[in-house]
Amino acid sequence: KIQEESKKKTVEASAGGGMVTVTANGAMEIISIKIERDVVNPDDIEMLQDLIVAAVNEALRRAQQMVSEEMSKVTGSLNIPGLGNIFGQ
Repeated sequence: KIQEESKKKTVEASAGGGMVTVTANGAMEIISIKIERDVVNPDDIEMLQDLIVAAVNEALRRAQQMVSEEMSKVTGSLNIPGLGNIFGQ
């Protein structure tokens, strides 16, 4: 149930001072990527690529953290074997 609910929740992360913004859901799926026009420079594609990678990684980290927090609300301090492996803990 928590995994289904997590799919509906999103987190957002940005890089380059907001030049690239990525939204991900609790299922670790990228929902959207927004790129500001000013950061698109044909002579410096590598910078744009780096910003996208940084924003995606941060969004996925935040999504994983969100799911972990939701799980800990439900499980409290219970130690359920195997549960940590499912959520990368």
